Amino acid sequence: MDAYDKGSDARQGPGRDDPDGLGEPAGAASGEAGAASGEAGAAPGEAGAAPPGPSPRPRTGVAALSPRYQVGALVALAVAAVAVCAHLGLVFLHVAPSNTLTKQHGAAVDEWVFPEFEQNWKLFAPNPLQQNVSVQVRAEVGTADGGIRTTGWYDLSAEDGRAIDGNPLPSHTQQNELRRAWDFFVATHDSEDRPVGLRGSLSETYLRRIALLRLERNDAAGPGGVVERVQYRSRTTNVEPPPWSGEKVSGRPAVRELPWWSVAAETGGARAGKSGAAERAREADQAGEAEKADDAEKAGGVA
Repeated sequence: MDAYDKGSDARQGPGRDDPDGLGEPAGAASGEAGAASGEAGAAPGEAGAAPPGPSPRPRTGVAALSPRYQVGALVALAVAAVAVCAHLGLVFLHVAPSNTLTKQHGAAVDEWVFPEFEQNWKLFAPNPLQQNVSVQVRAEVGTADGGIRTTGWYDLSAEDGRAIDGNPLPSHTQQNELRRAWDFFVATHDSEDRPVGLRGSLSETYLRRIALLRLERNDAAGPGGVVERVQYRSRTTNVEPPPWSGEKVSGRPAVRELPWWSVAAETGGARAGKSGAAERAREADQAGEAEKADDAEKAGGVA
């Protein structure tokens, strides 16, 4: 019986690992199992719920402005578009062959295009420019004591070349201002350096202003000095052709020297006093030279 009891107790009684006889109730175990199954069932429900939608992106550009500023931006864009179209149309008429529009409105087209937007096709011509043109300028300076001093020649083309050399982003002024101004002058003057039409006078004014700016940059007048007159000259040399071309060109430079130009209109009335004194000194020098020439002529007649 004891053995049976022990065996029976071993089968039906509390387990050996629970010496106090406090076994886990069956109901509690089933409750935990139900909770676990409930949690497992809830998981698919959560997974099946629709995720929240993405938040709207903030507006950028013109759309971010208020309606009033949007209207202002659209008006500004419209004005800029009209200005660009008008500029392109005028430039097209300038480079287009002669037609009815250019004959009727040629003056207005030239007034808009020259000198800043002038177009030329030398790069794509059948015979492109094969010369190096060096433009130089010098000045007559009225000194503070009433005298006249003539400066040396300033090589303006070389100055532009030094400013461009090694500069990855050279300015439009350094590349084209002097070159286009000189081409403008040559195209509007005859072989005697006389202007042909109103554009010739405009080209002279343009060159005089460039000369004053460059001379002032180089401090050519010096302390108390005033630039009275300027003179240009050009030195043109041919580019040596390649050996395989067989073309022969002269290596002798051609020099073109322009007459002296007064810059009284460009310097303004602030320098009128000094300009008058310098002009009187120049006239006195010329009168003295004339008197010397007359004396020499008389002496020769007496002899």
